[in-house]
Amino acid sequence: MAISVCIITYNEEKNIRRCLESASWANEIIVVDSLSEDRTVEIAREFTRDIHQRSWIGYVDQKNFAMSKASNDWILSLDADEQVSEALREEILKEILNPAARDGYRIPRRSFYQGKWIRFSGFYPDRQLRLFRRGKGHWTGGRIHEVLKAQGPISDLKNDLLHYPYQGTISGQIHALERYAGLYAQELHEKGKRFRMSALLLRPVFKFLEVYFWKLGFIDGLPGFLIAATSSYGMFVRYVKLREIENGSKILSKREGR
Repeated sequence: MAISVCIITYNEEKNIRRCLESASWANEIIVVDSLSEDRTVEIAREFTRDIHQRSWIGYVDQKNFAMSKASNDWILSLDADEQVSEALREEILKEILNPAARDGYRIPRRSFYQGKWIRFSGFYPDRQLRLFRRGKGHWTGGRIHEVLKAQGPISDLKNDLLHYPYQGTISGQIHALERYAGLYAQELHEKGKRFRMSALLLRPVFKFLEVYFWKLGFIDGLPGFLIAATSSYGMFVRYVKLREIENGSKILSKREGR
């Protein structure tokens, strides 16, 4: 059985080499790049010629496009800040040769943040459906939280996919949280959700308690506290941005006389 690895990128020069090196055992590597302005494509060319550049439309569209270029029996979808561990590689190669192999597999993902592998805080096991038979899966979802839907039975692999989010720094995490908060707010607004002061006051508090206590973030020490605090901040920004979107729409409506 042959396997294709699909990766989408945008300005990932700090991550892409590690990702591609960990996938160099695959029969085919497909990179779909959203017109990066750094050395992402230059580095990717060291590992594959199958590179496609296209404007960013969204996670779902970009990942489905990458998948459409795959020609092998199995597809492994990776993000640029992920790395296939040696144990996971061996497990994947063994499993796809199994006559009783399922049509899709969830993989536990372990994140490295603030110099430490995170064990709790809602970051682990963070199972991701990433390995599937070609023709048996497609990406779906909204602006964020793209989800891979598999057609057929799925199972779980045991070994970890390694994840290096936010370049391991709080500034990287805050930048990502603010970007996602804006996307969340747009999605909420499009679904007819409206800003409520109670949500702005209470949901960030509940988010901190959820991550730090219910999801055992306190066991992860200082990194766990930082994850809880920044998650709370991201929730706060989400509702502030929702209010800004509403106010912007009201101003536009007044200008247009509606």
